[in-house]
Amino acid sequence: MKIFFLFTFSTFLLSAFEQAAASAHYDKILTHSRIRARDQGPNVCALQQVMGTKKKYFSTCRNWYQGAICGKKATVLYECCPGYMKMDGMRGCPAVAPIDHVYGTLGIVGATSTQQYSDISKLREEIEGRGSFTFFAPSNEAWEQLNSEIHRNLVDNVNIELYNALHHHMVNKRILTKDLKNGMTLVSMYNDQKLLINHYPNGVVTVNCARVIHGNQIATNGVVHVVDRVLTAIGNTIQDFIEVEDDLSSLRAAAITSDVLDILGRPGHYTLFAPTNEAFERLPRGVLERIMGDKVASEALVKFHILNTLQCSEAITGGAVYETLEGNTVEVGCDGESLTVNGVKMVKRKDIVTSNGVIHLIDEVLIPDSAKQVIELGGAQQSTFKELVAQLGLASSLRPEGQYTLLAPLNGAFSDDTLRMDQRLLKTILQNHIIKVKVGLNELYNGQELETIGGKLLRVFVYRTAVCIENSCMVRGSKEGRNGFIHIFRQIINPAEKTLHEMLRNDKRFSVFLSLVKAADLDDVLSQPGEWTLFVPTNDAFKGLTDDDKDILIRDKNALRNILLYHLTQGVFIGSGFEPGVTNILKTIQGGKLYLKTVNDTLLVNELKSRESDLMATNGVIHVIDKLLYPADLPVGNDQLLTILKKLIKYIQIKFVRDSTFKEIPLTFYKINIIESNVQPIIRKEDPSITQLTKLIEGEPEFKIVREGETITKVIHGEPIIKTYTKIIDGRPVEVTEKKVTEERIIQGPEIKYTRITAGGSDNEEKLKKLLEEEVTKVTKFIEGDGHLLEDEEIKRLLQGAGTEYTKVTKVIEGEPQIIEREIKKVHLEEAPVRKVQPTRRTQGGAARRRTRLA
Repeated sequence: MKIFFLFTFSTFLLSAFEQAAASAHYDKILTHSRIRARDQGPNVCALQQVMGTKKKYFSTCRNWYQGAICGKKATVLYECCPGYMKMDGMRGCPAVAPIDHVYGTLGIVGATSTQQYSDISKLREEIEGRGSFTFFAPSNEAWEQLNSEIHRNLVDNVNIELYNALHHHMVNKRILTKDLKNGMTLVSMYNDQKLLINHYPNGVVTVNCARVIHGNQIATNGVVHVVDRVLTAIGNTIQDFIEVEDDLSSLRAAAITSDVLDILGRPGHYTLFAPTNEAFERLPRGVLERIMGDKVASEALVKFHILNTLQCSEAITGGAVYETLEGNTVEVGCDGESLTVNGVKMVKRKDIVTSNGVIHLIDEVLIPDSAKQVIELGGAQQSTFKELVAQLGLASSLRPEGQYTLLAPLNGAFSDDTLRMDQRLLKTILQNHIIKVKVGLNELYNGQELETIGGKLLRVFVYRTAVCIENSCMVRGSKEGRNGFIHIFRQIINPAEKTLHEMLRNDKRFSVFLSLVKAADLDDVLSQPGEWTLFVPTNDAFKGLTDDDKDILIRDKNALRNILLYHLTQGVFIGSGFEPGVTNILKTIQGGKLYLKTVNDTLLVNELKSRESDLMATNGVIHVIDKLLYPADLPVGNDQLLTILKKLIKYIQIKFVRDSTFKEIPLTFYKINIIESNVQPIIRKEDPSITQLTKLIEGEPEFKIVREGETITKVIHGEPIIKTYTKIIDGRPVEVTEKKVTEERIIQGPEIKYTRITAGGSDNEEKLKKLLEEEVTKVTKFIEGDGHLLEDEEIKRLLQGAGTEYTKVTKVIEGEPQIIEREIKKVHLEEAPVRKVQPTRRTQGGAARRRTRLA
């Protein structure tokens, strides 16, 4: 009856535990292990054992399917799940293990060494008696691995040292794995010493960094969890350990300098990867001195070694990324028995447990990006760029206190021809990859201009899935250093030098296309500032086009414009800026649509391959094609034109609708920018008869004196040109006016006196002498935009030969000008009456006048 009761009681506890523990990581992993072993019979769990060791794990899905733990091959074992046992002649583990007091349970779980030490230390009576205990029992292997001196001292003093050590493994209440929460602290039965509990997502549960390898073995007076090492008492903080450990004196100095050491003395759950003195000695002296001399960098360095979570080595069964106190991340993994940081075996000693965390000693210093100079941020894939910057003397220009942005191309971007260039030219290319200011990825926007240290302006283009600068687009890997950012690019950046029109004019491949552009009066579109994408057919696209055919095209300007403007779209679209394999629809100026996508790094336009893409111009980009583009939905109504187009376009079927006409495309889709600025007169008060100086740079300098009381009025202008023509809109004639006003100025002033001085030549000096014989008391020179009145002594020195230094003179008018206006406009009007050109009105007063110039 007693056996039946114990059996029923233990079954009840196990079932209650399993239901309540549904959310505990350890128990979830255990459930998965049972599922994996279901073919082996009831209550069997599948484990992985690292080959060559005795280490066994209830595995995560990741480890299970990889067939490895910490990079080492693992074999599969099938064992009875905790709390169950085999029965002869039956599959699996159908029987519940017998339930006993804690002392007896130690034998059931195989912790016979702990059971033996409990016996000789007089603990047996306590754990066989009344109470409710949790015993974290070291396995037999754990006792064998214990330091021999410590082990001997325990065994030699069983009544005190061994008894206290075993009490340190006990808690005075039953606690199952589901109750062992991550970060909790338990109080042991020895001197209220702390036990630090961690419960990790991979199912690993640790006590003072000892792993629970067999949990939840229920006893009548508690529960037993088997752990893989003997627990040692803890009391000091991480700060305390650093302050007394001689091998960490360099880290201690850095932590004090950066005011980080105090953080490690506070309550928390930290992990410190502590570089030894030897690790600091391996750093280049210049690097260490620079970082230690910069409080921000040294703080970043120390914080980069600290995690705000407690990571015991036994909990790491594969690589995982953790955030440091510095803000960036490190990858912590394992390779067999060794811990790795960022993939490198560097841990010399692990799991030094303190009251507020754990310490792992490492033999390398981890330097975060935030403590590095921007040139140090380049990785192996940017080594060519880094080496060239150093070789060409540009690294020295990147001052530690400065702010820069490096646009670093990948190694593959530098061809052999590029590397063989003259070093001066190569230096100029590299200067185009260094921006004067610090610009992060999230600060870049479309249309932004960035100035390089070489004085070039680079344009930024932002697309749905890409950020590009000029012809090159970024790849992942941007980093921020102490004095700047580095962004990684696929290709060398080539800043634009010429307009679209200049590029077409300078390349013989495009001569036919350019002649048609000129015939359609579209030169200005490709010459003026703007943002265009132009698909340019080479001369090969026009093979078979006769002079007569060309004349027919030119005569039908509407048709020609429709064809040409189907090759032009508003905005700059870089081929490598498109998401690969995805079709992008662009609306052309003609109104039709272009379908673009990139396949295997090749740009396709309406499924036609671009032979050369991303040729950058100051006002756009060119993509070269070898076929003439034509909108498939645009019908042709002229037999002659249809015949011509069929000669040139064979990849689509051109629609023919007799007598259909092309729509007229007015040139209102682009405009000339007008920039206005105020011109302030220069005031001189030295002579009451000369009150203002106003410069006019126009025509050749001349000698002239205008005496007081005279008035001068001069007009410089270009006559307005007005063109009027009629077109049909919606079946009714509409008169359209186009007006172009080039320039008009009016200068008027009362009582003007001025003198011109031009250097060089005896004739000029003779003429000047004659002028000075008249009633002139002041002489004004105006050289390179700086007005100045010459005193008598200065005039004398000028006549003696010193005046030959004055080589540039412009017209000067002294007095009160009434109007100075300059106006340049080109206006296309549609559905508007003819506007009369209003003459410029004269204004009164001496206020500053407005001058308008063409951008």
